[in-house]
Amino acid sequence: ALPSRSDDERATMRALLHEDMRLIIQVGDAKNLRRTLNLTALLAELGVPLVLALNMSDEARARGVTVDTATLSDALGVPVVATIATGGEGVAPLTDALARAAVPSPLLYYDDELEATIARIATLITRHTPHPRLAARGLAILLVGRDPEVDAWLAAQPGNGPVREAVVAATAATGRESVPARLARERSHAAEALARTVSHQAAGKDRTLSLLIGQLAVHRVWGWPMLLGVLYVVYLFVGDFGAGTLVGLLEEDFFGGVLNPAVTGFVQHTVTIPWLADLFVGQYGLWTMGMTYALALILPIVTTFFLAFGVLEDSGYFTRLSVIANRMFAAIGLNGRAVLPMVLGLGCVTMATLTTRILHSPRERLITTFLMALAIPCSAQLGVVLGMLGGLSFSATLIWVGSMVGVLLFTGWLASKVVKGRRVPLVTELPPMRMPVLGNVLKKTGGRLKWYLVEVIPLFLIGTLIMFLLDRSGALPWIIRAGEPLVTGWLGLPPEASAAFVMGFLRRDFGATGLFALQGQLSMVQTVVGMVTITLFIPCIASLMMIVKEQGLRTAATMVAMIVPTAFLVGGVLNYMLRLFL
Repeated sequence: ALPSRSDDERATMRALLHEDMRLIIQVGDAKNLRRTLNLTALLAELGVPLVLALNMSDEARARGVTVDTATLSDALGVPVVATIATGGEGVAPLTDALARAAVPSPLLYYDDELEATIARIATLITRHTPHPRLAARGLAILLVGRDPEVDAWLAAQPGNGPVREAVVAATAATGRESVPARLARERSHAAEALARTVSHQAAGKDRTLSLLIGQLAVHRVWGWPMLLGVLYVVYLFVGDFGAGTLVGLLEEDFFGGVLNPAVTGFVQHTVTIPWLADLFVGQYGLWTMGMTYALALILPIVTTFFLAFGVLEDSGYFTRLSVIANRMFAAIGLNGRAVLPMVLGLGCVTMATLTTRILHSPRERLITTFLMALAIPCSAQLGVVLGMLGGLSFSATLIWVGSMVGVLLFTGWLASKVVKGRRVPLVTELPPMRMPVLGNVLKKTGGRLKWYLVEVIPLFLIGTLIMFLLDRSGALPWIIRAGEPLVTGWLGLPPEASAAFVMGFLRRDFGATGLFALQGQLSMVQTVVGMVTITLFIPCIASLMMIVKEQGLRTAATMVAMIVPTAFLVGGVLNYMLRLFL
């Protein structure tokens, strides 16, 4: 929407102002034509050549909405193409239409008083601060509409005094309705009038099965059982099938029974230097530990998780999480929109930290970043956790989930009291619920697996190399002994678990995998305590660098100084509570 308010809207306005573009493809919602035309009207006033793509045409038809694209094209004077992006329909005609892109015909003229103000400011813009691409009329409308990006552009122009004085005079005028509100109201009325002319809603066809499912997903009562059901299915697919069946086939049968013995025998036969052979196939060998962890333990788990994540993402369910989570997030000073970066954090906390830019205030971004760094596991770590706890019992998984949610809510509530600012209300548009497209899910899963193979496996090998060097130098046994009072005394874990926390400094999933390797030596209480502590542990190096980039070095250091003690405090308290009651 324009004028721009949120970060993504402001980024769009910056692109219009500063990027050298020949034309725009406006992607509109065929189900919500009025909103689409509202933006088209402003782009017409800016003099931007465009092609209009009416997307989700299948959803519109399913709801009985038909749009006469030919009539709409004649009214606007630009090509209008119906598309279905998920199936690739309409993409070829859209590509062909680019050569016919044109500036849309004006959808409206405002009342006489507004038109006089706009004309006066547009004349001053043309005379003193002309834009190389955008029309002076559109810029004048955005200036009196108080668009922050256009205002910043004007402030950077030499000789802007007359324009700024005229804008101040126009916006300072008193009346029952502000100038920005009058502009928005008249533009909305014009868009609605044109939408009624070119579209038709069939009676009784606006309630489809997907619409009913979507409504249930955000229902204040039925939304929660649906969420629990979704989480349970994901648990069965990732924790039982991925971490149980697939890991068993790969780690025990293939790697343990066939591949590793063959590689170990080959290296020991061909490499005569003992320490070099140990580097590849020893206890902390690049192959026997690094590649085995990465390919036999983690790869099947993250593959099943990415598949489940892709299905939920493609179905439109994730956005509905923001609605049902809104009330819960109000307790920690956020709105439900913050759930989107957190859900993305279940894939990769590093990239999710970047997506906190969708939140509307620095306060929300800071709190959300801290909570993700503390209590949101990435896909690789989550897969290991579900795999390890799923092998014990569902109750162990529930204890872990309850601990994470409890820490998330308490620390979030505390942060909301410490970090100054107000909570921004949730305003969001829900995409339609739809059947996931297998090709799209597989394509996204393939892209994420490529990221895993290219980025994560080298980090596993680097972590293994560091463990090997620490072991060969004698530092690892010393670290393990130094950590024993905390790890064995406070957390109740075996001394070998200290190595997992050392690995956790490199990547949290690597640390979780280290605990996974001790699975046969750990009781149920030790497993739950270890997984809770390593999940809350320091964020991985990549996430830490992203936090530094987004929040600054000082803030990142403060977060780490709070996260590490919190992880061990929660783990120790949980250890004593579980031993008391179990």
